[in-house]
Amino acid sequence: MKTILVTGPIAGGKSTVCAILKSRGYAVYDSDSRAKALYTEIPGLKERICSRLDINFEDLDIIFRDRDRRLLLEDILYPLVREDFERWKKEQDAPCVIFESANAWGKSQFDGCFDEVWLVKAPYGLRAGRNPKVGQRDAAQNFDSVRPDVVITNDGSPEQLKQNLEKILWKRQI
Repeated sequence: MKTILVTGPIAGGKSTVCAILKSRGYAVYDSDSRAKALYTEIPGLKERICSRLDINFEDLDIIFRDRDRRLLLEDILYPLVREDFERWKKEQDAPCVIFESANAWGKSQFDGCFDEVWLVKAPYGLRAGRNPKVGQRDAAQNFDSVRPDVVITNDGSPEQLKQNLEKILWKRQI
């Protein structure tokens, strides 16, 4: 089963691309939503995170400003997300699954997980207009090392994005 990572900076259009894929019947794993669900599904996870990061759970967004705490959180959470994804993937009856994440690329916890990487990007000004946290989150994300198999530029209308995605799917026979 082919596994595609759809990644990119905040407000670049990952979720929009994945929504289009999902509407076409592709199996899409939203890692952000699943990570948030794991906080409550796994007994003691919140407490373990708070203890290890020395914070209150309500202050978890500090990870976007504190690299060391972000890495500690990744060490705890990413193996659990990977395990959850692998379990979900086994339940899918599909030749291809999509893993949506802004943070999985280049993380050792996800080594060997993806067959292809699709980078969704948009100009900074557009992204900043879509989400006021772009400046803060960009500091915690770096896509310079990403060597994507596919680049999707999301700088037009939703219809243009859909048409571009259709061309990619057809060209790649996915």
